[in-house]
Amino acid sequence: MTDRPPRFVAFSGQTRLCAGPLAEVAQAVRRAMAAEAAAVIVFDGATGRVVDLDLRGTEAEVAARYASPAEEAPRRGRPRLGVVSREVTLLPRHWDWLSAQPGGASVALRKLVEAARKTDAETGAQRLRLDVAYRFMSALAGDLPGFEEASRALFARDPERLDDLMRPWPADIRDEVRRALHAADAA
Repeated sequence: MTDRPPRFVAFSGQTRLCAGPLAEVAQAVRRAMAAEAAAVIVFDGATGRVVDLDLRGTEAEVAARYASPAEEAPRRGRPRLGVVSREVTLLPRHWDWLSAQPGGASVALRKLVEAARKTDAETGAQRLRLDVAYRFMSALAGDLPGFEEASRALFARDPERLDDLMRPWPADIRDEVRRALHAADAA
């Protein structure tokens, strides 16, 4: 997985105004609101939630307010592993099985935990993509024709039907829903 800057997207009505890092989006929203006094809504691309921006001050102040924090310089030496010792309560048969595993109980437990985390992460990522797409859809397309059926198709994981139902919607909304559904695949 690559380290990408967080993505935010701003819409003015049903038209995408801009997308990118929060500082850039905040500046574009400030300029758009000053020029048109139009209502603009900003979404966090990672969660689909609406983001409230403080646009007071100059453009430079707004950019500084939402600039990404500087990365910490790497430290010299070996990184710390972060091993934490805690008590685990198991039945005797569990301890017997663990001690018979190659590498002993600690290695076996770490492998089991990592396998479970990977499985949870995959299903959790799928659910997150659905939630992000739905939050975005409900905010911008909730009044559009076919919204309820499109929502059902989204949660039924039926992409062909979802595309058919979104066809009459504005292109920017369709594109953003598709992007939300496939964001983790592209990462």
